[in-house]
Amino acid sequence: MQDFVHLHVHTQYSILDGQASISKLVDKAIANGMKGMAVTDHGNMFGIKEFFNYVKKLKGKNKELDFKPIFGCEVYCARRGKEKKESKIDSGGWHLILLAKNATGYHNLIKIVSRAWVDGFYMRPRTDHADLEKYHEGIICCSACIAGEVPSYIRYEQIDKAEESIQWFKNLYGDDYYLELQRHEVKDPMCCQI
Repeated sequence: MQDFVHLHVHTQYSILDGQASISKLVDKAIANGMKGMAVTDHGNMFGIKEFFNYVKKLKGKNKELDFKPIFGCEVYCARRGKEKKESKIDSGGWHLILLAKNATGYHNLIKIVSRAWVDGFYMRPRTDHADLEKYHEGIICCSACIAGEVPSYIRYEQIDKAEESIQWFKNLYGDDYYLELQRHEVKDPMCCQI
């Protein structure tokens, strides 16, 4: 089997969306032979220190442990810019997975998430394309779940907009931009008809 690493994981720090503790997630990933795991909580990086410390503690006990903690966040990207705080369309944002590729990426991710809370908060912490452009260095970007920009356009049959969005992200992140696929069993035949 090829190496597999989860890059879209929510912990108990994703309010109303995750309940798994970081230690149990890491233990399970290691037990399954994974060489790493990302923590990508919704709109925050509250669990990153706990994640780092827990993996460091495990590596202190077992010098042979080959496990990499990957720091990330599933951000909300405001559809009309984070300054807009007027209507329901501004209250959320498209989901987007951002992963720190290196120390520069980690610092840029902190800036994106902090600015989302300080400057972009409207119902939730929101970033926007302007901040993504400004702080993109050292970051790996994934299109996210069905609530992401690209999947949303596809779901509503706006293929031209989906292609335009993919090109925008590809131009910004280059080879560090990925379209995310999620394999979930769908039992309701009407939920995903296009």
